[in-house]
Amino acid sequence: MEDETIYSSAPGEVAARWQGAGAEWIHVVDLDGAVTGASVNVEAIKEIRKTVDIPLQLGGGIRDLDAIAMWLSLGIDRVILGTIATEVPSVITEACQHYPGQIAVGIDAQGGEVMVRGWRAGTARRAVDLAQEMEGYGVALIISTDIGRDGVGGGINLAQAQAVAQAVTIPLVVSGGVETLKDIRAVKDLAPSGVIGVITGRALYEGTLDLAEAIQVAQGG
Repeated sequence: MEDETIYSSAPGEVAARWQGAGAEWIHVVDLDGAVTGASVNVEAIKEIRKTVDIPLQLGGGIRDLDAIAMWLSLGIDRVILGTIATEVPSVITEACQHYPGQIAVGIDAQGGEVMVRGWRAGTARRAVDLAQEMEGYGVALIISTDIGRDGVGGGINLAQAQAVAQAVTIPLVVSGGVETLKDIRAVKDLAPSGVIGVITGRALYEGTLDLAEAIQVAQGG
């Protein structure tokens, strides 16, 4: 949070740009919400939802059933829960029962340890163990992020991604470290382990990765 880079003040226009380039999903994170524990950028996210018609998944500060219900009612297709997965796991169970197929858990790790509350607090829990627990609760998807690489490039932590993917049978999406098409190809090679996708952000904004080319590679082109 102390080293932010602002790429645009019009999130709806940016979302439309990615949809126009062929995106089938848009991944949105309320960074302020992740730190404060409550959704902050509500109007900006509503703008994105009004602007594009492809599915949206949202994370950051969603920590109770009321917040989950609110976002799904506003047209978010899948919510990503993180901090409450370790602090109040019963919310995960209830959410999965009420909204099957629409609940994902984001596991943000540093050195294999799960970090929460906007990456500011450790948990002494291993990413692999948490992923297995969440699968048991019925989540539709795990999103595995290497904090040390998120937003700074350097390539995907393939070892961590593969370890988590092989520990569960539900789909895994990886993030953190994507820089070039080489990283997209590397993640694609993990498909037999259960990795179904990869999230990229900064690489698109800084021009080291072209979204249309990345999608073509991911789809086998």
